[in-house]
Amino acid sequence: MLTLDLSDFMVELDEGTVKHVGTKTKGATVKLYHVTETEAREFGDQVKLVFDDGEGNHVEVALDPDQVESLLADAEAL
Repeated sequence: MLTLDLSDFMVELDEGTVKHVGTKTKGATVKLYHVTETEAREFGDQVKLVFDDGEGNHVEVALDPDQVESLLADAEAL
């Protein structure tokens, strides 16, 4: 299950063209539940973490190596 919460986000649809017309203070929160597949791969000088669920939702996150090390330390502490 994927949830997407957009704040201060406004787009204009004009003859098939999508254009952002809102403020620069927009933000988004994405949550992916019931992950069934994960993968870590090289992405330039970063590490890309890839998550899929059984419903066809797909999320990719690129992190710096030090962020990955911190994440792994947090997971080991659990």
